[in-house]
Amino acid sequence: MKTQSFLISGLSLIIGAAVAFAISGHVAAAGPNWPVSRVTDLAQPTAAMTPVLAKNLSNFDDLDFHVYTGQHWENLPKSHAEDITVYYPDGHTTKGIPAHIKELNFMWTFAPDNRIVEHPVRFGTADGEWTGIMGYLDGTFSKPMVLPGGKTIQPTGKRYHLPMSTLGHWNHQGTMSEEYLFWDNDTLMKQIGAE
Repeated sequence: MKTQSFLISGLSLIIGAAVAFAISGHVAAAGPNWPVSRVTDLAQPTAAMTPVLAKNLSNFDDLDFHVYTGQHWENLPKSHAEDITVYYPDGHTTKGIPAHIKELNFMWTFAPDNRIVEHPVRFGTADGEWTGIMGYLDGTFSKPMVLPGGKTIQPTGKRYHLPMSTLGHWNHQGTMSEEYLFWDNDTLMKQIGAE
């Protein structure tokens, strides 16, 4: 079922990408060197993180926990290049911050409490060029979901706890020039009772 072009299956791709990073030997470290980060308990840099990688991981925590969750789109340029290319789970892309914001806004139309409050997995390359983050989208299906084409699904009041992942490709200015987003739309629809 297609709810919005950016809500489609694809979580397995991030797992494959993470494995590819680990196998290639470009990941700076693994295990306890990569602490969990929460909105209420931000992870501190570890000895395994280079300063640039620690900065990019911290920037991404701020992006999800504050900018995204609070819809503070005016702060997206702190983590996103103006001409960022964003790749969505269904394979389509957007170019630039305004187009990305238009895609992101959809989640709050049916779940005004949509948020990300934890990154249980955070890692990256020593040079800070790539980061990998896994988190959860949490919220409640409390308003009608209007699908492309005009079909509407009435709210069920059910909550969702949706695994999601992001691969970020960072430039020398400290912002992402490419962002790869992954989550499973089928899991979302099951959790909110909208199948």
